[in-house]
Amino acid sequence: MPETSKRRARGESGRAPVERVSLYDEVTTRIVAELEAGRYPWVQPWSSKAAGGASPSLPRNALTGRNYSGVNVLILWGEVIARDYPSQSWLTFRQALEAGGNVRKGEKGVTVVYADRFTPEAEKARAREAGDDAKAIPFLKRFTVFNVAQCDGLRAGLTGDPAPLPEREMVPVAEELILGSGADFRIGGPRAYYVPSEDFVSVPPQPAFFEQINYYRTALHELTHWTGHGSRLARDLTGPFGTGKYAREELCAEMGSAFLCAALGIEPTVRHADYLASWLDVLREDNRAIFRAASAASKAADYLLSLRDKSRADAVTIEAERIAA
Repeated sequence: MPETSKRRARGESGRAPVERVSLYDEVTTRIVAELEAGRYPWVQPWSSKAAGGASPSLPRNALTGRNYSGVNVLILWGEVIARDYPSQSWLTFRQALEAGGNVRKGEKGVTVVYADRFTPEAEKARAREAGDDAKAIPFLKRFTVFNVAQCDGLRAGLTGDPAPLPEREMVPVAEELILGSGADFRIGGPRAYYVPSEDFVSVPPQPAFFEQINYYRTALHELTHWTGHGSRLARDLTGPFGTGKYAREELCAEMGSAFLCAALGIEPTVRHADYLASWLDVLREDNRAIFRAASAASKAADYLLSLRDKSRADAVTIEAERIAA
């Protein structure tokens, strides 16, 4: 790893947080190896239900029901692919015991990461004396989780995988998300794109797609770009084609689409495989790029899902007021 990446990882105190550097390097190396092998960690080659494979969904904690986010989605999807697990549900060793079961002897867990910030007491004291704001130090913590398929005796009622969507061309849950976003969403023309300066999304009509489900995958990709507008999540959308900035935003949009597809029960796929070389350049240059891109993708997906939920709630309120009138 170049010396520059080590210097970038140093905290304000000048001490290099070795654990943090090793985690960034470890995860980035793994993602780069997957891409070099022609595999996309945010695209799950979902096994069919008949074959006992996992359904398309975000990985979740089986005890709390909370979805994993950011780079952890890529790590856990990759493990489901590599081990052919039949579920997207995970537990820590202790949580398996809480759930009335246990992790089978000899089973190997997978490392996921938790990012946070803390402020040392010395920094708090310095800030009080100087009359300015204390500077928080970012850190990564690792912990180990196990797929529920690696456990025995778990009690009934844990969070399981959602039922797969029926096969059909129209996907109501995706239509609901597109409408609920409130985006200026235009259908027509031969290309799919988002125009930041005019703040609108354009996609070809669904019959133009060889596989009509790709209409939704494409729409979710462009809507992920849409979340980056300055009035929303304010990502940097100024990078011209062929630059590192452009590649980073495309990486975010690819993963954002995959995360949304999984949340809606649609099988993720790759829309822009031709960007592979530029993505590899970005990841090899910066060992934190995949963390930033995955985090931005999760925030974009959560933002769009929250708009859908608000639209649902507003519709219920309007209907209740109509009935009461």
